[in-house]
Amino acid sequence: MKLLFLACLSPKTGNCTTAERIRAHIESAGHTCELRDAAEFKSSAEVAHLLAQMPAFQGALAIHLFKAGRLLLDVQVPFGIVFGGTDINEDLRVGHKRVVMEQVLLKARFAVAFTDKMKELAEVFLLSQRSKIFVQPQGIHTEVTEEFCWSGFLKSSGLSWKNVEELRVFLLVCGLRRVKDPLYLVEVFTEWHRENPLNVLIIIGPKIDPVLAEEAEAVAKRTAGVFLAQERSQRELHAAMKMCFAVVNSSISEGMSAAILEAMDLGVPVVARDIPGNAAMVRHEVNGLLYTSPKEFVCESQRLVSDGQLRRKLVRNGKLYVEEHHSLARERETYQRLVGTLQ
Repeated sequence: MKLLFLACLSPKTGNCTTAERIRAHIESAGHTCELRDAAEFKSSAEVAHLLAQMPAFQGALAIHLFKAGRLLLDVQVPFGIVFGGTDINEDLRVGHKRVVMEQVLLKARFAVAFTDKMKELAEVFLLSQRSKIFVQPQGIHTEVTEEFCWSGFLKSSGLSWKNVEELRVFLLVCGLRRVKDPLYLVEVFTEWHRENPLNVLIIIGPKIDPVLAEEAEAVAKRTAGVFLAQERSQRELHAAMKMCFAVVNSSISEGMSAAILEAMDLGVPVVARDIPGNAAMVRHEVNGLLYTSPKEFVCESQRLVSDGQLRRKLVRNGKLYVEEHHSLARERETYQRLVGTLQ
């Protein structure tokens, strides 16, 4: 079967990584899956025209009910939809977007939610058939490049320190856009860094919002203890994560943060903002730490610094959580089975 797969494909973002992984699952079952950026298309009519070209597509798939799903409303082939995160967490609040999302969900043959909470929200706020929505957490696989140089990475981020092993690097992994709120912890982290210069924050990710990226660069230049690193390949990013003291999340909204799960898989503690998408994965003091304010972030991070037993517990339980709930093989089986229903 030949499938069209629409998603938001900003390079080196969670959406792009998820889409590539799902495409691999589909193609491993013998299908042809053409992955295209939803931003390429202005209307569903353009997508319908593409689908009709020979050899014609027999089905379609999209990630994000509004951004990509709306482009499938005029197509004549069966399709499935994968909830993104901002669609359920943010776009549901916008009237005209919610109407479109309802239409997409009604027409879709199946829908996939990353968490039970996302499925519940869709069932409450969208006109949907309960049996149509399946819960499938993201499958996680991490791979670390052997050529990675930690000291070189720190220097390229603007951080120079004689004994890099002494540093406690908190790594904030996110695309630079408002919903990720990358500057949320800057002020309080600077104060903490002044108290103890060993504590540093490095923000790393693609520059999705140019205005915010420029602001972040300016902040990093004038702020003590806060640094901005250029985006890296997946294997290099995983190597940096594995070397850091803790991985940080400061998002306003999340569907399912791959960075959090990757950190757990790599044996790195997670300190995450207490929002529904994060709380669905991170159990406070069990497999990670949650905070509700910048001040609380520092308090929880100080506990992580001083309590070695707590750190070991979080690392152990984080790894077990990913192994139990985020199996790559299980994810592959789910998508292959669901895509089979489009035939």
